Amino acid sequence: MYKTFSLFIIAAAFIAGCKNNNIRINGKLLNPAKGELIYLDELKSNDLITVDSVHVSGDGIFSFSRKIESPSFYLLKTDETNFLTMLLEPGQIIELKAYFDSLNYPISISGSKGTGLMAEYNTRLRQTIRELSGLRSIYLKSLGTPELPVVMDRLDSIAQIYLTEINFYTKKYIDQNLNSLVSLVALYQQVAPGEYILHPEKDLKYFQKVDSSLMLNYPDYEPVKSLHEQVQEMASVTTAGQEISPVSGENLLAPEISLQNPDGDTIKLSSTRGNVVLLDFWAAWCPPCRAENPNLVIAYNLWHSKGFQIYQVSLDKTREEWLRGIKDDHLERWIHVSDVKYWNSAVVTTYRIESIPTNFLLDREGKIIATNLRGETLQTKLAELFKTRNQQ
Repeated sequence: MYKTFSLFIIAAAFIAGCKNNNIRINGKLLNPAKGELIYLDELKSNDLITVDSVHVSGDGIFSFSRKIESPSFYLLKTDETNFLTMLLEPGQIIELKAYFDSLNYPISISGSKGTGLMAEYNTRLRQTIRELSGLRSIYLKSLGTPELPVVMDRLDSIAQIYLTEINFYTKKYIDQNLNSLVSLVALYQQVAPGEYILHPEKDLKYFQKVDSSLMLNYPDYEPVKSLHEQVQEMASVTTAGQEISPVSGENLLAPEISLQNPDGDTIKLSSTRGNVVLLDFWAAWCPPCRAENPNLVIAYNLWHSKGFQIYQVSLDKTREEWLRGIKDDHLERWIHVSDVKYWNSAVVTTYRIESIPTNFLLDREGKIIATNLRGETLQTKLAELFKTRNQQ
């Protein structure tokens, strides 16, 4: 769902009046690499097209001039990792000062209010990313220590605070700039590759608000038309998910899952019928999931011989991380599947997963009999089920 807009993650925009169709970008780069090229790319709905390039002078001075007919997104870059996205309006003269290797965080910029707004947002986003990176450093230092489970719980709680804060900030930013194209950009911001601040299910209202506003103001602009199509798809998928959601009650047949295991073989959830099954959604990057895995090992060892199975679905970002998590937590004995698509996995929509770990306990016919059982609660429920069966 995010693929169409992956290029908008770093974009910014603002629409105002103009006097002519010419724009000019005057730049001063500190610590320049003399002779290096700096590029100007036009941002289309699904592509970036280089429209001009100039060599950076020894004193870091460069300039671009271009005729445009309407407000459009442009990317100023030295390479794919160092860029600044602007919305250029007819008649604008932009004055930019930045470090050569840090275009996305300019020292100063004038002449484009939209670009300034996006630079302001980037500064706030960078603060959150630094805070989350600091938590990761603490986690790495705690690996192999007895305090790791406690540390992981504390770090997860702090991380949720940071993520909630940037989520609220982004929503406020959209509300304050709802008639500007910067609101479209804000929908697709990330704190890490693939880890979006706003989610189409939980935050669908904001996707719809931006869509409604921008379709009124810019109905012919390609990115806005693409957003409109995406919002219609999001609403359709969400409605369908609500209709089939197993979360709405127990004694419902769990929807089918058909994904590959680490060996590349497709394993269907329905193939586990005849067993009591814990359908568990997790990821190696998720500290609470990792903290719960030892409890799953205990449960499996106690009850597998009685007819208990675990079907564990990973929402990992990479195959390497997924397999490493299985090995490090000693989870090899039960069924593992994944499409390694992170939150874009089809199972997220089907099961309406908003956070992990999430699990469903299924009876021998594949019907849901309990949800989100962990620790002693899971052990107690399994003991109850298998004791009842033995007495029959």
